[in-house]
Amino acid sequence: MTPPVTTSAPITPLTPTLQRVAQHLAGGLAPKDIVTQTGLSAGTVRQYIRDIRESLHCPPRCERPVIVHRLFADKQVTLPMADRSAPQLSPDQLLLLRAIAEHSDPRDIAVAAKLAPADQRAALDQLLADTGARDTTHLVILAHGWKLLPTDPAARSGASQ
Repeated sequence: MTPPVTTSAPITPLTPTLQRVAQHLAGGLAPKDIVTQTGLSAGTVRQYIRDIRESLHCPPRCERPVIVHRLFADKQVTLPMADRSAPQLSPDQLLLLRAIAEHSDPRDIAVAAKLAPADQRAALDQLLADTGARDTTHLVILAHGWKLLPTDPAARSGASQ
């Protein structure tokens, strides 16, 4: 397992421009949808997302669910409001949810969730179905709305590549 990235460096506050792009990410928009919504070029959006990732001290291969989790955990964007009550999730599902929010590499997710790699896809599909999430980024957004993930930066272990 790739060791989690830990840093004592403070999170760099986002500029207003980066914060607007970050809020779109936190709303579940993919980069191509951010291009459409903002009128920015695809290259500019990619660069802004790199800048956001670097401000959050995420490694280069950090996936969107981890970036979105960090944005919420580090209070860089507005926390979502839950539009429905949280589903009853098992302790194993909560462990998988946290692993998805903190790790980008599928092997690291499996290890953190205490799953055999062969069982990960089925467990993830079940978690998405049980929460009504359309993908893992949406799952992280919903989980923050339900307050199932920590919003204390000191509580996070960091994101693996």
